[in-house]
Order: sequence, then structure tokens, then C-alpha cells
Amino acid sequence: MWRRCFSSSSGSSGSSSDAASALKDRKWDALVIGGGHNGLTAAAYLARAGISIAVLERRHVIGGAAAPEETIPGFQELELGRHGLKMLKRNPSSFTPCLDGRYLLLGPDKDLNYSEISKFSKRDADAYPRYENQLENFCKFMDPLIDSPPPESLQYISSFSDRFKDRIHKSVFWDFMDLLLSPASKVLNNWFETDVLKATLATDAVIGSTASVHTPGSGYVLLHHVMGETHGDRGIWSYVEGGMGAVSLAIGNAAKEAGACIITRAEVKQLLVEDSGRVNGVLLADGTLVRSSIVLSNATPYKTFKELTPNEVLPDDFLRAIKYSDYSSGTTKINLAVDKLPQFQCCKLSHLDAGPQHMGTIHIGSERFTFSDLIVTIDHMEEIHSACQDSVNGLPSRRPVIEMTIPSVLDKTISPPGKHVINLFIQYTPYKPSDGNWMDPVYRESFANRCFSLIDEYAPGFSSSVIGYDMLTPPDLEREIGLTGGNIFHGAMGLDSLFLMRPVQGWSSYRTPLRGLYLCGSGAHPGGGVMGAPGRNAALTVLQDIKKV
Repeated sequence: MWRRCFSSSSGSSGSSSDAASALKDRKWDALVIGGGHNGLTAAAYLARAGISIAVLERRHVIGGAAAPEETIPGFQELELGRHGLKMLKRNPSSFTPCLDGRYLLLGPDKDLNYSEISKFSKRDADAYPRYENQLENFCKFMDPLIDSPPPESLQYISSFSDRFKDRIHKSVFWDFMDLLLSPASKVLNNWFETDVLKATLATDAVIGSTASVHTPGSGYVLLHHVMGETHGDRGIWSYVEGGMGAVSLAIGNAAKEAGACIITRAEVKQLLVEDSGRVNGVLLADGTLVRSSIVLSNATPYKTFKELTPNEVLPDDFLRAIKYSDYSSGTTKINLAVDKLPQFQCCKLSHLDAGPQHMGTIHIGSERFTFSDLIVTIDHMEEIHSACQDSVNGLPSRRPVIEMTIPSVLDKTISPPGKHVINLFIQYTPYKPSDGNWMDPVYRESFANRCFSLIDEYAPGFSSSVIGYDMLTPPDLEREIGLTGGNIFHGAMGLDSLFLMRPVQGWSSYRTPLRGLYLCGSGAHPGGGVMGAPGRNAALTVLQDIKKV
């Protein structure tokens, strides 16, 4: 498979026989189910605190489903640079080609942003720094909430509310609430008039979800995507040298240095529960019993509570809430190997070398032409909505919304000379399409070719450059990586599943109704993205509980 030949670096430790010898006849202080980045982060923090801990990973490699466009704030405490992590900052960070021959570049360079946006609107160029400044201010007072469990008791909610008000001026508070509750389209329409700029920003509000730009609450996801940092720089996205698997390797190395044991090919079949209602370890698929009175699950909430936990030990109302949470996904990932860089005709460049248009996220497909009285109108935002509606109706989008990245432009370690790795995040693809089946090779190939043909409209000849590809639809993501519904965030990031409501109401503190069981994955607060916050917060919660005993 081309994905294996050109894949991101990933790590494994142990084998099935190693697992049996390492786990047999030993009771651990704590276990982690799943070796994704959050599970590894939790293990690293607990091991550093002197807790004997084992990470049990079902697959032959660690890493889980690290999304390639997120940054990783909060990991500095683990000294990941010392453990091999190298970040490659992207500048420019965004490129949007247009079919009319124009394009938009955006990035950390404020002068570049002003110049690029001015090509479309002087008003928007003036407004853009204020928009970025507002989001950055919102992030600053959100940081304490991201780095700690949400307050669940009335006493703590009142205390948090007072501290929250102290951090934010009353007029800014209403702006924040407008962002939190509004559709992304409303937020962006209030700021800007240029369709291509609004569509470029709007993709951050819908990527990885089934939401439309008109879905209430999608405005918050705009903020969620700028919360990250790279080496202290807010909102700067980076590639990781060696691929996203290098993040997991670095965290895993930090965990192992602190004393954690990481075991691959160790699939957990069921949690073990004492008659008293407390967790007592896990049963592996090979029949091995692994004992511990503390278990942290990096699996999705659905898998943790509906598949791994005996039903009789959990409250019915809790199980219903978990069962009926939204795990839907509209995202398909295609990893490609190509023999040349895409040449975007709007750039009018004849050389084949990498340019600024290849450095960051390339936004493809959010254009729709409307013809009325010989006037041609391009409505980018409505094209995103139209693509979403196709999926709502059970069909893969006729004109998918595509985010393309080419990490090999900056990272020379992941592809042979002259060749490149390209990653496509594609919206929207229903889990069960009404016009076919993702298990059908012909159907799969047809959709992949639809995506490649769309890219051809902007970069002629792209399809002919493809050497090979690997496609991961929502069912593939569920089967291969364990993501319920294929949702890369372990559950929707809607208004009903954030903060105090994540994973469900009353259980946002990483603790669960089963004593000794904690949730440490993206299904817990603050949600998805390669930030490590759920793993870190869960570990700190475990340490607090240990001190109380």
C-alpha cells in the first residue's frame, strides 16, 4: 500500500508474547486503554508522578488517529523536543485558488494578509486584523477552561462564573456568546464581505463534522481551531517532521522514560468490575487478565461504555445518553503519493518547484457559479452548505469541500526525492450512502476520482500525477482506528456536547459512574484535536483522587 511506503512515522513496542510476559501476575496502579496521543499523554503524566502504568494498544502501532492539521499546545511540560519532536511552521498557512484566476494566501505575516485580502476588498483587509485579535482574546480567557475539568457543582460553577467575568469585559462577553452560539456563516458575514475569504475561514468550522456553515454553534469551532500554539505562537499550524506519528512517538518516549509500559497488539475485550462496583482491571482478547483499580479509557465514549463495560454496572439514563450522542462523521481522508506537485493555474507559474501556494492548507471546491441576466455570481459559502446537504440526503457531495496539505514540501523525510505526499480531508461523505456502499471497490474508486477531477479544475493534470492512494471513509476510520461512526473527534463538537455536556451532562470531570474508570480521550472535555488536553486533565484528576484516598 502506498500509505505504508510514504506513511508518517509511527512507533510500536512489544508484541503479543511480550505483552503476556509484561502483564502476567502483576497488578498495576493504573491502565490506559488505547495508545493514541491522549492516552500516551495521560500515561506520561501519571508515570512522572510515580504511578506504575501500562498502556494497552489494540493495533501494532501507537498513535491512534492524530489529525494532521492540528497543533499541540500543552506538551511543553513533557519536553517533547528532547524526545525527538520537531515542528515545521507553515508560512503561508492557507491557500485558496479560484476558478476565475485569482487566489488568496493567508498566514502569520500581517503585511501579506493585508495585501492578499486587499485584492478582493480593502474593507475586509482592514477588518481582518481585528477579527484575528478578537479570536486571540477569546482564546486567552478560554485557556483556563481548556486546561482543567469543567465545574460541575453549583458552587464551582458560581466560582468559575465569577472568575470568567473578571477576565472579560461585559461588551466582549456578548461578542463571545455570539461566536459561541451562532452559525459560522453569521459570524463571518458580520465581519467580511468577500466570499473567498469567508469560505476559507468557514472550512475550519465544519471540518471533521456533519455540520453546515449555517449550523448554530459552528462559530465556536472557528475558535477551537485557533486555540493551539506552536512554540508559544498562537494559532500557528505546523507540520511535524516525520509525520503526525512522530508526535505519538515523542509522547510515548516521554512516557517510557518516566516508567510507563506501552504494549501493542493488546486488545482490551472487557473491563473487569468488582461486586462493589469498582473497576478491577481488564480482560484482553487473548484471555489475559490485567489487574488495576484505576483504568483510563482513550477509546470513544460509545466504545468505552457500550462495548467494553458490562451494562449492568452503569445507570440506564447514563447509557441512554451515551448511546444517543452524536458520533456521525462526514469526513473521508485520502492519503496520496504523487510524482509531481500540483500546478495551480491561477498562479501562472511555469516552474515545478514548491511555492508559497504549496506550504499550507489548500482549500479546494467551495465555489458555485450562479447565472442571472448574464451576470455570473460566485457563492462560496452556499457551495459548502450545498455539499453538506448532499450528505444529509444520503449522498457523497457532488462537489466535495477539500482541504489539501502537502507536508513533504517542508518535511523531506517522508517521501523519495522528486515525489510527494498529499493528504486530503474531504467533506461530506455519509457513513451509509444511499446510492452505494463504501465496501464496493468500484464505488470507492468513483468517489476518489470525483475528488481528483475537482482538483484538476484548479490544478490541471493532478489526476495523472497520482501514483497510488489509500482512502479512509467513515466506516474505515471506525473499523481500523476504533472511531465510532468515523468521527475524528470521538463525538460531535456541537453545542449539546461541549464543556459541561461532554461526553454527557453531569460527567464532564473525566470521572465516570464506574468508580476507578476515567475517560481521557477526545470524547472528554475539551474535545478533539491534537492538543493532549483531555489526557493531561484526566491524569491530573486521577492524581487528585489518589491523594484523597
